[in-house]
Formats: sequence, C-alpha cells, structure tokens
Amino acid sequence: MSIDTQIDAFFAPISSAAFEVVLYSVPILGQDVKLLLVLMLSAALFFTFYLGFVNFKYFRHGIDVALGKYDDPKDDGRINSFQALMASLSGTVGLGNIAGVAAAVTTGGAGAVFWMIMMGVLGMSTKFAEVTLGVKYRVHGSKKHPGKISGGPMYYLRDGFAKRGFPLWGKVLGIFFAVCCIAGSIGGGNMFQANQLYQQALNVTGGEAGFLAGNAWIFGVALSALVGVVIIGGIRSIANVASKIVPAMGVIYVGAGLVVLLMNYQAVPGAFSSIISEAFTLKAGLGGLLGGLLVGVQRAAFSNEAGLGTAPVVYAAARAKHPVSQGMASMIGPFLDTVVVCTMTALVILTSGVYTQGDALAGVELTSAAFATGLSWFPYVLTLAVFLFAYSTLITFSYYGVKCLTFIFGENDRLETGFKIFYLLCTIVGCAAQFSSMIDFTDAMFLSMAFPNIIGLYVFAPEIKAELGDYLKKMKL
Repeated sequence: MSIDTQIDAFFAPISSAAFEVVLYSVPILGQDVKLLLVLMLSAALFFTFYLGFVNFKYFRHGIDVALGKYDDPKDDGRINSFQALMASLSGTVGLGNIAGVAAAVTTGGAGAVFWMIMMGVLGMSTKFAEVTLGVKYRVHGSKKHPGKISGGPMYYLRDGFAKRGFPLWGKVLGIFFAVCCIAGSIGGGNMFQANQLYQQALNVTGGEAGFLAGNAWIFGVALSALVGVVIIGGIRSIANVASKIVPAMGVIYVGAGLVVLLMNYQAVPGAFSSIISEAFTLKAGLGGLLGGLLVGVQRAAFSNEAGLGTAPVVYAAARAKHPVSQGMASMIGPFLDTVVVCTMTALVILTSGVYTQGDALAGVELTSAAFATGLSWFPYVLTLAVFLFAYSTLITFSYYGVKCLTFIFGENDRLETGFKIFYLLCTIVGCAAQFSSMIDFTDAMFLSMAFPNIIGLYVFAPEIKAELGDYLKKMKL
C-alpha cells in the first residue's frame, strides 16, 4: 500500500465523522435538509430584510464603487476596490461553477437553477454584512511591518466580542475560524484544485498514453512555480494578477456560453420556461419541490461563499474611507459568481439537452458535452477555463491561509515564508497523489467557518446597520 493510500485510509473515518457533524441533516418531506444550509439561507434572508434590501437598492452604487468611481489613492489600504473584488472572485469562481452546476441540474432539475439564482441574490446581503465588519475591524501591522493590513472574521469576532465584554468567546471563535480556514486553504483550496487541474490536463494530452501520464510531479512542480511567483509578493501581487485573470476567464467562459446559446437559440425560451415552471412544480409533491430548492440553494451558497467569511480577509486590505463602501462593492461578487457564471453554465446545459439523454454524464464531463453541441473544440476552451479558475483559486487561498496563521501566531516573516513553501509543496503532492478523504476532511473544516462567522454577524447586526445608516447619510444616498 502506497503512502498516499495509507494517509487517505487514516483520514477516511475522520472525514466521514466530520461531514456528519458539519453537514448534519434532518428529514423533512422526504428530503435531508442540511442545518448548515438552513443557517446560511436564514442569514441571507435576515440581512436582506434587516438592512432594507441593500442588495437591490444599492446594487448600482456597488458597481460604481467596485469600478473605482470613489477610489482615492490617499485612503488607507493596499489595493483598490476593483482589485479586491477580483481577488475575492478568484477564490469563489472555480470548478464549482462548472462541475457543481452540472450536478445541480442533474439532481435537482431545471427548477434548481431558479433557487440558485435567488440564493445568489440574497447572498449579496450576507456578503455586504461580513465585508463591512472585515474592513471596520481590520488591524495594521506592527512597527516592524507597518505596511501590512490584516482583517477578516477572526479579527471582528475577537475584537467585537471583547468590546461587548466577552473576550474569551471572541478569542475561541476567532481561533476556531482561523484553524478551519488554514485547513480549507490547504485541502480544497490547494490540493483539490491542483489534482483536478492535472486530471484535466492529462485528459487533453492523450490520457494514459500521453506524456503527462506518470509524470504528475513534473506538472506539479511547474504549477507550484507559477503559483509561487505570485504569492511571494503578498496581497498586492495576488490582487494584480487576479484583476487580469478573473476578467479574462470570465470573458472566455461567458463568451463561449453566449455562442452556444446563440447556436441553440430556439431552445432558450423553453429553458427559461422550465427553470421557472419546475421551480414551483408539485408533480413530485412538496418533497420534490423542496428537493429542487435545496439543491439550488446549496450550489449557490457553497459557490459564492457568502457567510463563510473568506471575502472579508481580502477586502480588509482595500482602500476605503468608510467600511460600508467595500461592503457595497463586495455585493457584486455573488451576483457575478452565481447569477452570471453559474446561470450561464446551467443555460448551456439545459439548451443542449445533453443531460436528458441518459448518457450518465456528470460534472465537468456534462458541461463539456453541453458546450460541445455548439462548439466541437470547446474541450480545449474548457481546459483553459479550468486552468484559470484553479490557478486563481490557488493564489487567493494561500493568502487566506497566511492571514489566519498570522492571527494565531502573530506577524512573523519566517513563519509566513515557511507556510508559503509548505503550501507550494502541497500543490505538488496534490497533483501526484490521491487524498480524497483528507481533502473531504479539510472541506468539512472549511464549511465549519460559517458557524462562528454567522454567529458574529447576528450579534453585530445592529452595528452593521448603524454603519450603513452613517454611510448613506455621508454619501447622501
């Protein structure tokens, strides 16, 4: 038995137990309803109503902020609003937008797409709330590191609860969040992405007969080198690269999708009709309706990460006169991630009709087959998209890991450099070995970040609302 197989076997029971706890579900109308999903959906609904439909009223203002209309180079921060948005998106727009949406359509039907869009829109409010707190409670580096800025749920949990007389609770929740984020950044944010990228590259270079077969470590070394040249420069370097990669991959992917939709234009009205009608159909009873709703909500929630607390870590470094300005800009993230990219994937699949043909296709293969109905050469475009998606995720999650490590152990250049080296080694190992159980375990820890983060959001809700009121008054909105 190989070393990676032994490690995977060790983590298998731990991973299974972790997922049972994190994704604990209760049966309702014949459907297993995950409590984590209920927590994320309820938070999205609560903040949408509590903040006066901020996601609808100030959507256009959020676009203006994100595009730099209010940017001032003199403001406190290290990156501009657009770079912050792109860096945040680079961590959320990933393989889930390709494979995850395909899974949602095959298991939840066309109706799941409607609920996916709804959750994407509602998640904008949660994203606004957490990013506003992330910028408000950000901290500056020590005298030795004056230019560094750190922030995220770990900081507003620690300092927010301390301000309310519960410092121990704040420290415990903050450290729990940080530990889970570090694990998630190494597993799902690094090793899983690297492995999927290698598999896709292997498929388009001849499979087991190609030159990459048996040479995963060579691919891993090359990939880690590409990641290393970016992450060594910190948030500015990551943001600069993300601000170029994310728009490029968005144009490539959405552009290809539009071409396919134009070629299948006769099926587009029917696709929209089925999305709406199947979202509310009772043909399979209330349980069937609930099933489609749950699948769509889960895809959106896990895709745009609204409520998980990743975005505040990046936005804490953005230049801002007022915390709410970046909260406004951050709302555009879930819209682009879920309402645009995920919906484009779903429409291409629905208009192609591939998923109804009983070919037993799923995930990336289903999406690739759907695009190929209009563009026979799309598998190569998909490979490029997968590379850009995975690469951007790799560089952003390294930053999440570094900042959470800094929160626990303090500013330490050697520690940060050591983590980055370890992170790059994990990229190589992720390509060359199969650690599905270990990655499942780290994914469970990553999703666990929602628990302390959303608890904090509820407790600090009046503070968020007060900040919003102050901002609207100052901006005369």
